[in-house]
Amino acid sequence: MIIARVPDIRFVQLSPATLTALIEGDLAAASAAAGTVLSRYLVDEAWLWRVRLEDIEADPAAAEWIARAAVAEPEGVTVGHAGFHGPPDAEGVVEVAYSVAPEHRRRGYAKAMLRALLERADADPRVTAVRASIRPDNVGSRATIAGFGFRKVGEQWDPEDGLEDVYLRPASNGR
Repeated sequence: MIIARVPDIRFVQLSPATLTALIEGDLAAASAAAGTVLSRYLVDEAWLWRVRLEDIEADPAAAEWIARAAVAEPEGVTVGHAGFHGPPDAEGVVEVAYSVAPEHRRRGYAKAMLRALLERADADPRVTAVRASIRPDNVGSRATIAGFGFRKVGEQWDPEDGLEDVYLRPASNGR
Protein backbone atom coordinates (compact mmCIF):
# COMPACT_ATOMS: atom_id res chain seq x y z
CA MET A 1 0.00 0.00 0.00
CA ILE A 2 1.32 3.43 -0.99
CA ILE A 3 0.61 6.24 1.44
CA ALA A 4 0.66 9.70 -0.10
CA ARG A 5 2.58 12.37 1.79
CA VAL A 6 0.37 15.26 2.88
CA PRO A 7 2.17 18.47 1.97
CA ASP A 8 3.07 20.97 4.65
CA ILE A 9 2.36 24.60 3.83
CA ARG A 10 3.94 27.65 5.43
CA PHE A 11 2.32 31.01 4.75
CA VAL A 12 4.42 34.13 4.22
CA GLN A 13 2.54 37.38 4.68
CA LEU A 14 2.95 39.70 1.71
CA SER A 15 3.63 43.20 2.99
CA PRO A 16 2.61 46.34 1.11
CA ALA A 17 6.21 46.60 -0.15
CA THR A 18 6.05 43.02 -1.45
CA LEU A 19 2.65 43.59 -3.05
CA THR A 20 3.90 46.77 -4.73
CA ALA A 21 6.93 44.93 -6.15
CA LEU A 22 4.68 42.13 -7.44
CA ILE A 23 2.37 44.69 -9.08
CA GLU A 24 5.41 46.29 -10.72
CA GLY A 25 6.57 42.89 -11.96
CA ASP A 26 9.81 42.99 -9.93
CA LEU A 27 10.10 39.42 -8.68
CA ALA A 28 13.57 39.94 -7.17
CA ALA A 29 12.42 42.94 -5.09
CA ALA A 30 9.23 41.13 -4.07
CA SER A 31 11.22 38.07 -2.95
CA ALA A 32 13.66 40.26 -1.00
CA ALA A 33 10.80 42.10 0.71
CA ALA A 34 9.04 38.81 1.54
CA GLY A 35 12.19 37.15 2.83
CA THR A 36 11.59 34.08 0.67
CA VAL A 37 11.89 33.21 -2.99
CA LEU A 38 8.55 33.93 -4.63
CA SER A 39 7.39 32.61 -8.00
CA ARG A 40 6.52 34.16 -11.34
CA TYR A 41 2.96 32.93 -10.70
CA LEU A 42 2.60 35.59 -7.99
CA VAL A 43 3.71 38.29 -10.43
CA ASP A 44 1.08 37.02 -12.87
CA GLU A 45 -1.57 37.68 -10.19
CA ALA A 46 -0.87 41.45 -10.13
CA TRP A 47 -4.58 42.27 -10.54
CA LEU A 48 -5.25 40.53 -7.20
CA TRP A 49 -2.38 42.29 -5.42
CA ARG A 50 -3.78 45.67 -6.50
CA VAL A 51 -7.06 44.75 -4.81
CA ARG A 52 -5.33 43.44 -1.68
CA LEU A 53 -3.09 46.51 -1.43
CA GLU A 54 -6.19 48.73 -1.55
CA ASP A 55 -7.79 46.50 1.14
CA ILE A 56 -4.77 46.95 3.42
CA GLU A 57 -4.62 50.71 2.80
CA ALA A 58 -8.31 50.98 3.72
CA ASP A 59 -7.97 48.70 6.78
CA PRO A 60 -4.41 47.94 7.98
CA ALA A 61 -5.78 45.20 10.28
CA ALA A 62 -6.82 43.28 7.14
CA ALA A 63 -3.14 42.52 6.45
CA GLU A 64 -3.14 39.66 8.95
CA TRP A 65 -5.94 37.93 7.01
CA ILE A 66 -5.08 38.43 3.34
CA ALA A 67 -2.22 38.14 0.84
CA ARG A 68 -0.01 35.21 1.74
CA ALA A 69 2.43 33.24 -0.37
CA ALA A 70 2.03 29.48 0.12
CA VAL A 71 5.40 27.81 0.54
CA ALA A 72 5.69 24.01 0.47
CA GLU A 73 7.91 22.62 3.21
CA PRO A 74 10.50 21.25 3.57
CA GLU A 75 11.26 22.12 -0.07
CA GLY A 76 10.84 25.87 0.47
CA VAL A 77 9.13 26.28 -2.90
CA THR A 78 6.37 28.87 -3.39
CA VAL A 79 3.49 26.86 -4.88
CA GLY A 80 0.75 29.51 -4.88
CA HIS A 81 -1.04 31.90 -2.58
CA ALA A 82 -3.85 31.81 -0.05
CA GLY A 83 -5.62 33.83 2.57
CA PHE A 84 -9.01 35.28 3.25
CA HIS A 85 -10.92 38.02 1.47
CA GLY A 86 -10.60 40.03 4.67
CA PRO A 87 -11.04 39.87 8.44
CA PRO A 88 -14.23 38.46 9.96
CA ASP A 89 -17.34 40.40 8.91
CA ALA A 90 -20.03 41.63 11.32
CA GLU A 91 -21.40 38.07 11.60
CA GLY A 92 -17.94 36.57 12.14
CA VAL A 93 -17.67 35.04 8.66
CA VAL A 94 -14.40 34.88 6.73
CA GLU A 95 -14.08 33.76 3.10
CA VAL A 96 -11.22 31.54 1.99
CA ALA A 97 -9.17 32.17 -1.11
CA TYR A 98 -6.44 29.91 -2.46
CA SER A 99 -4.71 29.32 -5.76
CA VAL A 100 -2.03 26.86 -6.81
CA ALA A 101 0.38 27.59 -9.67
CA PRO A 102 -0.41 25.31 -12.65
CA GLU A 103 2.90 23.44 -12.43
CA HIS A 104 2.15 22.46 -8.80
CA ARG A 105 -1.47 21.36 -9.17
CA ARG A 106 -2.83 17.91 -8.36
CA ARG A 107 -0.28 17.29 -5.60
CA GLY A 108 -2.41 18.09 -2.55
CA TYR A 109 -1.26 21.68 -2.08
CA ALA A 110 -4.76 23.22 -2.34
CA LYS A 111 -6.08 20.91 0.40
CA ALA A 112 -3.01 21.66 2.52
CA MET A 113 -3.62 25.40 2.06
CA LEU A 114 -7.30 25.04 2.90
CA ARG A 115 -6.50 22.95 5.99
CA ALA A 116 -4.07 25.65 7.21
CA LEU A 117 -6.60 28.42 6.50
CA LEU A 118 -9.30 26.57 8.43
CA GLU A 119 -6.94 26.09 11.36
CA ARG A 120 -6.24 29.83 11.30
CA ALA A 121 -9.96 30.65 11.22
CA ASP A 122 -10.80 28.14 13.94
CA ALA A 123 -8.11 29.60 16.20
CA ASP A 124 -9.78 33.03 16.19
CA PRO A 125 -12.73 33.38 18.59
CA ARG A 126 -14.25 36.11 16.38
CA VAL A 127 -14.80 33.64 13.52
CA THR A 128 -18.19 31.91 13.48
CA ALA A 129 -18.04 30.40 9.99
CA VAL A 130 -15.88 30.03 6.90
CA ARG A 131 -17.28 30.68 3.44
CA ALA A 132 -16.13 29.46 0.02
CA SER A 133 -17.46 30.76 -3.31
CA ILE A 134 -16.82 28.45 -6.25
CA ARG A 135 -17.91 28.48 -9.89
CA PRO A 136 -20.11 25.44 -10.60
CA ASP A 137 -17.68 24.28 -13.31
CA ASN A 138 -14.63 24.45 -11.00
CA VAL A 139 -14.41 20.75 -10.27
CA GLY A 140 -10.98 21.09 -8.63
CA SER A 141 -12.09 23.63 -6.02
CA ARG A 142 -15.26 21.68 -5.27
CA ALA A 143 -13.11 18.58 -4.72
CA THR A 144 -10.73 20.61 -2.53
CA ILE A 145 -13.45 21.63 -0.04
CA ALA A 146 -14.99 18.13 0.07
CA GLY A 147 -14.52 16.53 3.46
CA PHE A 148 -13.96 19.83 5.30
CA GLY A 149 -17.57 20.32 6.46
CA PHE A 150 -18.73 22.85 3.86
CA ARG A 151 -22.32 22.76 2.67
CA LYS A 152 -23.89 24.67 -0.17
CA VAL A 153 -26.05 27.52 1.13
CA GLY A 154 -26.80 29.43 -2.07
CA GLU A 155 -25.52 31.11 -5.21
CA GLN A 156 -24.19 34.54 -6.08
CA TRP A 157 -23.09 36.50 -9.11
CA ASP A 158 -19.47 37.59 -9.10
CA PRO A 159 -18.45 40.31 -11.60
CA GLU A 160 -15.13 38.52 -12.28
CA ASP A 161 -16.15 34.85 -12.16
CA GLY A 162 -19.87 34.90 -12.99
CA LEU A 163 -22.19 32.46 -11.21
CA GLU A 164 -20.72 30.96 -8.04
CA ASP A 165 -22.02 28.42 -5.58
CA VAL A 166 -21.68 29.61 -1.98
CA TYR A 167 -20.60 27.13 0.69
CA LEU A 168 -20.42 27.62 4.45
CA ARG A 169 -18.66 25.70 7.21
CA PRO A 170 -19.20 26.47 10.90
CA ALA A 171 -16.03 27.38 12.78
CA SER A 172 -14.86 24.69 15.17
CA ASN A 173 -13.56 27.06 17.80
CA GLY A 174 -16.17 26.32 20.42
CA ARG A 175 -18.49 29.22 19.51
